[in-house]
Amino acid sequence: MTSTGILARLAARLDVFTAWVGRIVAYLCVATVLICFANVYLRYALGVGFVWLQESYIWTHCAAIMFGSSYAILQGGFVRVDMFYNRMSARGKAWVDLFGTIAFLAPFLLMMMFSGWSFFLASWKMNERSAYESGLSGVYLLKGTILIFAFLVGVQALAIMLRSVLTLLDRAPAAKPAGSPERT
Repeated sequence: MTSTGILARLAARLDVFTAWVGRIVAYLCVATVLICFANVYLRYALGVGFVWLQESYIWTHCAAIMFGSSYAILQGGFVRVDMFYNRMSARGKAWVDLFGTIAFLAPFLLMMMFSGWSFFLASWKMNERSAYESGLSGVYLLKGTILIFAFLVGVQALAIMLRSVLTLLDRAPAAKPAGSPERT
């Protein structure tokens, strides 16, 4: 297998991994809605409120956003500020994707990893818990989603860079997972 074939297979596998994460996030979204519904029903219909339950749906919502960001990138569900991108050739788009990922996304992810690590570590060392007595403990788990976010988006950024390099080498970009829209 050629080196470009290896790059194409790696990009495809990274996309499959991100698509798998997206399916898990869908369950987190369902959990968020069910927990929120239970919280509202208990509070307003039965007059019972639990701080830990309210914090639970905030945590699942946060996790869905942080973990689902890589899937949003895979699906093209992010805002582009480049007005000319859609009119560009495949090579032009590959240059924009490669440059944008290296110049903007990579430094952002590195900053998130470094600052997120110290944020997580400080919380873990003090065994941070909710500000409310009956709230959730282990707030470091919530803060750890920053690190997972950076990893997952980094995985998808690598797939974008690999596909861009393949396009620039005049090789067909790696096939995307079933159900993923084609980038135009």
